Amino acid sequence: MSRDAAPPPVGQVVETGLYVDDLERAAAFYEGVIGLKPMLSDARFRAYPLGGTVLLLFKRGTALETIHLPGGTIPPHDGAGPLHFALAVSAEDIEPWRAHLAAHGIAVEGETRWPKGAVSLYLRDPDGHLLELVSPGLWANY
Repeated sequence: MSRDAAPPPVGQVVETGLYVDDLERAAAFYEGVIGLKPMLSDARFRAYPLGGTVLLLFKRGTALETIHLPGGTIPPHDGAGPLHFALAVSAEDIEPWRAHLAAHGIAVEGETRWPKGAVSLYLRDPDGHLLELVSPGLWANY
């Protein structure tokens, strides 16, 4: 295949990972405040289903060596700094989310009303990651 040939197609993001300092504290936030249910967990990570994707929370520094599994290996990875990701919510749930966050003492750090009608609420998780709750109308595909 020549370098000028188009690559094969890709689909959606299957999983995304955040690195956290305190896995139990992060799990308490994502389970207790956001309402996610873990589908897999151990001492170094939690996996949460999100529609057709998975949110992975890794305890920072626990994936710095190759992981050996019966089916192969996972190369080392880690991350630092405040990352951003967005979760889809319905337009009708923006105000209930605002009230829910306030009831848990979680500040809405920013809000944006987008030209196509979407509303984004921005908040921080316990590790400083920027979480966006966004209603439809943000992108051409959402």
